[in-house]
Amino acid sequence: MIALRSTTTTHMATSVDGRGPGQRMSAVECSDSERWFLVHARPCSEVKAQLHLQAQGFRTFLPLVQKTTRHARQFRMTRSPLFPRYLFVLLSLDRDRWRSVYGTVGVSTLITSDGRPSPVPTGIVESLINRTAGGSTRMDAGLAEGHSVRIISGPFADLVGRLVQMDAGDRVRVLLNIMGTSVPLAVSRDVLSPAA
Repeated sequence: MIALRSTTTTHMATSVDGRGPGQRMSAVECSDSERWFLVHARPCSEVKAQLHLQAQGFRTFLPLVQKTTRHARQFRMTRSPLFPRYLFVLLSLDRDRWRSVYGTVGVSTLITSDGRPSPVPTGIVESLINRTAGGSTRMDAGLAEGHSVRIISGPFADLVGRLVQMDAGDRVRVLLNIMGTSVPLAVSRDVLSPAA
């Protein structure tokens, strides 16, 4: 049995139990036969697929991150999927009619192996759910000084730097290499993710 922390979420972000916006997510109870599986959605249809899967009674999880998008010289904060075109669904292959996932609006396919759905390794989806708060999944856990990091939102979005200082609060200092010069930058910790 897996017990997950309660976090405040919005319906689109991480509705595992089908609750509406602003409601707290209860502990997700999984039987021994239930596992998380990966659904491949149609382009830009992750939310649509999630809503239609939930309408059929499936429990889903769509991790979202805050991103800065640039358009027409303007910056806009948006929530976009952490894994574009993918979401997770909790299934019991013995109990649930998992083949109905294929015909769901917004779904391209269910990831399978030898004709049967392939489960996501235990602990991966649960750790993503634990990192989710306020409708967004934070990827800043496990960062340490000296690590290479990517800024995921703000005017410096998509730049890679080196983490040089972590304060006791929520601020960190990152060293960016811009035009051949090292530039120190103080940012909020939640706009960082580990860089590959």
